[in-house]
Amino acid sequence: MAFCTVLSASVQGLGVEMIRVEADVSNGLPMFHMVGYLSSEVKEASERVRTAIRNSGMKLPAKKIIVNLAPATVRKKGASFDLPIALAVLAAMGYIPEEAMERVIVTGELSLEGKIRGVPGVLPMVIEAKEQGCKSFILPGENETEGRLVKGIEILPADNLEELCAYLNGAARSEKSKREKKENEKNRQHRAREDFADICGQKAVKRAAEIAVAGGHNLLMAGSPGSGKTMIAKRIATILPELSWEESLEITKIYSVLGLVDQEYPLITQRPFRNVHHTITRTALTGGGRIPMPGEISMAHGGVLFLDELAEFPRNVLEVLRQPLEEHQIHIARNYGNFTFPAEFMLVAAMNPCPCGNYPDVQKCSCTPGQIQKYLGKISQPFLDRMDICIETPKVVYRDLDGERKDLEEEETSETIRRRVTDARNIQRERYKGTDIRTNAVLGPQEIGHYVELGERERKMMELAFERIGLTARTYHKILRVARTIADLDYSEKVKEKHLKEAIAYRSLDKKYWGR
Repeated sequence: MAFCTVLSASVQGLGVEMIRVEADVSNGLPMFHMVGYLSSEVKEASERVRTAIRNSGMKLPAKKIIVNLAPATVRKKGASFDLPIALAVLAAMGYIPEEAMERVIVTGELSLEGKIRGVPGVLPMVIEAKEQGCKSFILPGENETEGRLVKGIEILPADNLEELCAYLNGAARSEKSKREKKENEKNRQHRAREDFADICGQKAVKRAAEIAVAGGHNLLMAGSPGSGKTMIAKRIATILPELSWEESLEITKIYSVLGLVDQEYPLITQRPFRNVHHTITRTALTGGGRIPMPGEISMAHGGVLFLDELAEFPRNVLEVLRQPLEEHQIHIARNYGNFTFPAEFMLVAAMNPCPCGNYPDVQKCSCTPGQIQKYLGKISQPFLDRMDICIETPKVVYRDLDGERKDLEEEETSETIRRRVTDARNIQRERYKGTDIRTNAVLGPQEIGHYVELGERERKMMELAFERIGLTARTYHKILRVARTIADLDYSEKVKEKHLKEAIAYRSLDKKYWGR
């Protein structure tokens, strides 16, 4: 046979495009030519494939070999097409039967000696292959555990080209790979040793953090250096609720595309916590490149994005957060197409109130009014409006630190707080069953009117707060969402006056420092 087609796949952003690898072997001037809108690393595959085939004990005849990767309108990149190209050429020359490649999708990189190396993005490829009705997926042995996360499709791991060809020709497979794990075995990711019990005092701030996590709300903490802002932010990771299986796959898919999954335990079972430095660029935050890849925002999907020293971030970097915080998606347009990345994350930010950090203590603050105004001015009003909860972290007093005092209450552990957070999330899951809503933080104006019912007294309170505090429409809805979460933590079906009072109090910080 002189012609054969093998199915493969190309990851485009977080999406997958099915690729047909067509090989034609005919008489003519000996050559190995590849076409189909290829990047340089794909063009180099011809040398890897020819050498790997020779070193696997097979000979390429002195014929004209043409390989086409279709559709030609899709840019192909990476080394994952090595194996499908090799199998297409071998099938065209009769080394393997054509029927062995029917409804089979292939991916993998080849070494010169014929070994098959792992590639990134296997999980979304396997998911797409299953949806397209493929029966089997041939992939590198290194990616076996990742591929087996998807049920309903046969996974065929391969470690070298010679053994794979023998299997496709009917030879018995070797014993099961040692990489295969039990179905119920979870990813062995260890939780951080930090615990909320380590934080002395700061009950109000810990309460705000609990509410933020329970409803998926954005949290801004402002206070002097050493007041515990960073400690509290890092311990938020210890009270995040467990991921569902669907959420785990969704997050693992992002990290798979980036090549950041663990080969032995690929499934991500804990919500991500991304701590971003203030020198980060806009592209690194949102994602990008010639063919865009997910950035820190998408890597925090389903978890927390922490911005420490918020006012040190360039203003143009902070402003790019406004759209994903509102729409929970990142849209990137390039010459190769439009890409959409998920961005449903909880933003936690910490900052000092002035360059020296001591404002409004005029006895210690050495900053001029102009310096303070310029420093706080880096945070725009639209950005502040997107922070659901704003709270001040006061200085810690010695009484809270004195571990020998008998009259001090024992600090709550992360596990205790986490149980309350999980209960609140379960209440929300039941309330929003059958919808795309996961947490109170993503409620739209129409959903707020349906799920946040206010009595007459509560309506009058909100009207008074709207006029006196000078709320915007966005901050008004933010208060109602936070109040809904506070009511859930209180196991209350209705949002009451006390819940609204606490939610309104979380909007006082921006008025104090920014006067807005």
